Amino acid sequence: MTDSLQHRVEHFLHHLHTERRLSENTRKGYRRDLAELQQFCAAGGVSRWEDLDTHGVRRFAAQAHRRGLGGRSIQRRLSAVRSFYNYLLREKLVTHNPAHDVRAPRAEKRLPDTLNVDDISQLLNVADQGLLVIRDLAMLELMYSSGLRLSELVGLNSGDVDIREGRVRVTGKGAKTRVVPVGARALEALQAWLQVRPESSGSANAAVFTTRQGRRLSARAVQQRVRRLARQQGIPGNVHPHTLRHSFASHLLESSGDLRAVQELLGHADISTTQVYTHLDFQHLAAVYDKAHPRARKLK
Repeated sequence: MTDSLQHRVEHFLHHLHTERRLSENTRKGYRRDLAELQQFCAAGGVSRWEDLDTHGVRRFAAQAHRRGLGGRSIQRRLSAVRSFYNYLLREKLVTHNPAHDVRAPRAEKRLPDTLNVDDISQLLNVADQGLLVIRDLAMLELMYSSGLRLSELVGLNSGDVDIREGRVRVTGKGAKTRVVPVGARALEALQAWLQVRPESSGSANAAVFTTRQGRRLSARAVQQRVRRLARQQGIPGNVHPHTLRHSFASHLLESSGDLRAVQELLGHADISTTQVYTHLDFQHLAAVYDKAHPRARKLK
């Protein structure tokens, strides 16, 4: 490793401290990432920062990927390289930023937490039967029973609910509508709420879930009520409406193994979204396959 490479890095780190006033931990992260870059350059015979090109930065990112670094870690490392070269450009020490157009592999989507079946039972087993609790239980039961998005829940109108047939019509992303079944317990909770719901216009466009004053409930209000009820029932973690949708998908897929059916119920246009959305392990999927596929069974 040449002294000139290290010398520029030290100047940059000093700049982060004195001018940008970044924390010590952040500066340590920059130092660590740039040390990796220095080692890469030394191994490749690059002795001056101006000699590193875009192809070299791509190889640097690919090397990190081969070593098992995740997308987020590689993104952070490339961000450090870009910031360093922006500094060198400002100081007129280089003529281009080789990391400018280099992108890391897409980071895996972070999935929301799920509740297990016992947690769901605990969440929904509420003794209090006040007006707002009846409404909140109807919302939670419906989200878990039918996998509704938060926007779909608050957008429900009276004309979308068919109690007799046990189904609701929801409008999802891209204004696409779908009809989803509603389980027996969710239907009971929904009926209980509709019987005590504050007076509304009575039209098919009247909101299903309302405030005490009969106004349509906002998404933010639902989020707050879900968090409050979860804390009240002793459910750990940050429980939010999407937790119930994700739990619905996971539990249904674990029980049925039918990815296409879950895709339809969730309203996903692309099945790959459903595959990412659920988090079944491969062993469970393999077990479903072995049990269900006629040519998967071992010959006797």
